[in-house]
Amino acid sequence: MNYRVIIEKGEDFGFVAHCPAIPGCHSQGETLEDAITNIRDAITGCLSVLDEKPMERRKESLVVEVEV
Repeated sequence: MNYRVIIEKGEDFGFVAHCPAIPGCHSQGETLEDAITNIRDAITGCLSVLDEKPMERRKESLVVEVEV
């Protein structure tokens, strides 16, 4: 599966990477290649935690999957 990742030059250090599709999924690296490798690992880790954690339901909300 592919995820869109935003990579920005860090203010103090290397590169910072964010995966907007997964809230809280961020990483960084000294080089662009390091940042890409690290965000790939972060995405894998976040997805494994999400698979283990039960979904929190809010009042009158549904969780559905939509194919695009």
